[in-house]
Amino acid sequence: MTIRNLSPAMRPRSVAVVGASGRDGSVGAIVLRNILAGGFSGAVYPLNPKYGELMGLRCYAKAADLPEPPDLAVIMTPPAVVPQVVGELGAAGCKGAVIITAGIDRASGLRDAMLKAAQPHALRLFGPNTIGMLSPHLSLNASFAHLAARPGRLGLISQSGAIVSSIIDWAAAQQVGFSQILSLGDMADVDVGDCINWLATDRHTSAILMYLETIPEARKFMSAARAASRIKPLICIKPGRHEAAAKAAFTHTGSLAGSDAVVDAALRRAGVIRVDDLEDLFQAAEVTARFRPQRTGRTAIVTNGGGAGVLAVDKLLDEGCALADLSPATIEVLGEDLPGTWSKSNPVDIIGDAPPERYRRAVELAAADPGVDVVLAMNCPTALASPRDAASAVSALASKGLVNGKPLLACWLGKEAAEPAREVLRQAGVATMDTPAAAAEAVALLTRWSGLRSRLDRVPASSGEVATDRAAAADVLAAVAAEGRSVLTEAEAKAVLAAYAIPVPQTLVATTEDEVERMAGELLAEAPAVVVKLYSRTVSHKSDVGGVVLNLATPQAARDAAAAIRGRVLAAGHGEDELDGFAVQPMIRRPGAEELLLGLHKDNIFGPVIMFGAGGTAVEVVRDTATGLAPLDERFAGDLIDETRIAALLAGYRDRPPAHRGAIIEALLGLSQLAVDFPCIVAADVNPLLADADGVIALDARIEIDPARVDEVGPSRELPVRPYPAGWEREIEAGSVSYRVRPMRPADANLYPDFLASVTPEDLRMRFLVPTRSLSEEAIVRLSQLDYSRDIAFVALEPVTNALAGIVRYSADPDHETGEYSALVRSDLQGHGLGTAMLRLLIDYARDSGLRELTGLVLRENGEMLDVAAALGFKSESEPGEPGLVRVTLPLR
Repeated sequence: MTIRNLSPAMRPRSVAVVGASGRDGSVGAIVLRNILAGGFSGAVYPLNPKYGELMGLRCYAKAADLPEPPDLAVIMTPPAVVPQVVGELGAAGCKGAVIITAGIDRASGLRDAMLKAAQPHALRLFGPNTIGMLSPHLSLNASFAHLAARPGRLGLISQSGAIVSSIIDWAAAQQVGFSQILSLGDMADVDVGDCINWLATDRHTSAILMYLETIPEARKFMSAARAASRIKPLICIKPGRHEAAAKAAFTHTGSLAGSDAVVDAALRRAGVIRVDDLEDLFQAAEVTARFRPQRTGRTAIVTNGGGAGVLAVDKLLDEGCALADLSPATIEVLGEDLPGTWSKSNPVDIIGDAPPERYRRAVELAAADPGVDVVLAMNCPTALASPRDAASAVSALASKGLVNGKPLLACWLGKEAAEPAREVLRQAGVATMDTPAAAAEAVALLTRWSGLRSRLDRVPASSGEVATDRAAAADVLAAVAAEGRSVLTEAEAKAVLAAYAIPVPQTLVATTEDEVERMAGELLAEAPAVVVKLYSRTVSHKSDVGGVVLNLATPQAARDAAAAIRGRVLAAGHGEDELDGFAVQPMIRRPGAEELLLGLHKDNIFGPVIMFGAGGTAVEVVRDTATGLAPLDERFAGDLIDETRIAALLAGYRDRPPAHRGAIIEALLGLSQLAVDFPCIVAADVNPLLADADGVIALDARIEIDPARVDEVGPSRELPVRPYPAGWEREIEAGSVSYRVRPMRPADANLYPDFLASVTPEDLRMRFLVPTRSLSEEAIVRLSQLDYSRDIAFVALEPVTNALAGIVRYSADPDHETGEYSALVRSDLQGHGLGTAMLRLLIDYARDSGLRELTGLVLRENGEMLDVAAALGFKSESEPGEPGLVRVTLPLR
């Protein structure tokens, strides 16, 4: 379940209070009193067999006695009776229950019993162990919080009841209001993803705030958050940034990939703004509610104190923002209006005696400069001018917090003199910050928000496909599992990498020193030198036992190196049975190449994690890495590169040319696809991966598997984002033409312009139900960016040209019960059965995905589509309130 029956619970018309009490100080008394004191206009039904009346209301013995099914129940009974109470409420028709009671855990069996009791009735459960629920727009405080919340536009989701109380207290002092406050507790049923799905479409909610201690159901969370982030800001506190690093593991990746880095990667991938504390949470809510995201955030600072301006500049630059370069024209006009001692640059220091008119003029001119995105007005209290008068002058310029359409931020320093000025600014709708650092962080938030939004909507330059040989890799992994091993040898690991488009050097395996000498001679015929390494099924870190010797120029030197390795391995306490032989490779000399690390690691919550960074033997010391979730496309792979310090070296410097970025990205995509295809892979390291202008090559590799899972077929169900459904590619014949039909990829946005140019305005009207001649670039990107967990689109491509011929799609509701479909075939290709054939494929996919029904809205005059729908088994009926529309529905189960 996701949002089923959540609406009655979130917006109840009646509330049952199970465990209501007349005993002062009890939770049952506090919750009932809070509901009544809050002014909730719906019916309130106390339930407790010990009472006949409570607080002037009739008290009922059990749910069956209630005069109507309650929309919401609040349960505060002892743990042992909660399953019985839940069953009785469900039988009575209740839709949702908030369980305040603690102590309902798996070990006691009560949790499972409670869920089993709710399941037949689709009764949704919040908790257990919550503070309750608050719906301020209904004046409902069904909690034991010490304060009621003001109505407002912020939705709050918290896994901590104590944090809910703290936030309500803080918000009351700041006059901040909420649309909904959800305390989730132990999340036996309703979880974070469910609440995001519901709040995303709630008209009262403009932003969603979250306090998350953990993230259950990673795929549901990612799907919900990615969908919601497109339409309203999601802002999150996730404590635990500085947890102890992961314990040393088999791979470098395991020891480098701290869980918080994975959470950070997940939140970025989902478009969620992460902040550090409660004050930042509300500042982020205020800023995102007032302003649009800013791609560059070039800031002009107007201040009467140079030192304050410098502090703001430092923090802006620390946050990665830009100080605006004022145009010569702006500098000239400012010079005409300001004293000769003004700064003549940005920050615009208008001097400590600045009167209100000087403030107004400087802010106005700065906002008019085309190179300025944001204006920050600052004031330091002086005896020469009134901070309040300056605030009034600046406020007079603002319209809904904007000056010339640009965000206006205000920072009035001080306390006694500044607070009345801040109130003037707040009353005028100007966003105010107490410190230069806070103001700079607000600008940074707008640019970070823009970056997160653009990640959701951008289009990769290519499809992100890499050439793979899955069968070859599967054979290697199966052979390792058959021997009962979990660790691949270097040669086996490299064979798997080679099958996934990651270049590796030739590797020959010798069992004796004589074979080493012979093989070295073969390789030295073409290579200037060779490398001899320990080959062992049990010793994974070869360098730790002196198991690698480089730069061997003769066969004899290679033989001697192998003998020395044997001696060192035995001296280190390993037996002869652990020395399976020696790997002989050509010595790869790539002067100027950078040593990189590619890694794969399994996170307990988010599954396969990809890591990229600086490689070599000192990776744990250097710790220059970036973390991303699988699956990657080429844009996300590029992000991983750009988030590291070594990216600057890879871009080239002095006389060193840039490394082959495309080859690095292809290696990352290969590793990502390996994670998708083989759920049995636990961890992998490619270290070092040498990268230079000529490409990349993996000099060493380690892979660890779970032998028990080697027969599992991908894509891995552990992936937090459902990967491209490659198994649904088809060839479809229509009008004697064979079209390639496949699921849509993000890069298909590039095919839309030519496609739309061949679609008539009338056909566009039939598809979009309103007159339209074209689609915006933003709309095209949105149509091509799919969440395969809830959306699908199939594209038909013409032979030879690969031009787009037709598109069918559906978008499913969060419960994955119903999908709304649409179809559009190029106007010059209609009438040959292509659309019908594609819709059949869409129906097959929907049925296979578990949808209950497909539905669609069709203009009544669109007889061709209505005929096609009827031929495919859809039933038609008029859409209520829309005489020009027909709803067609196809049951799938």
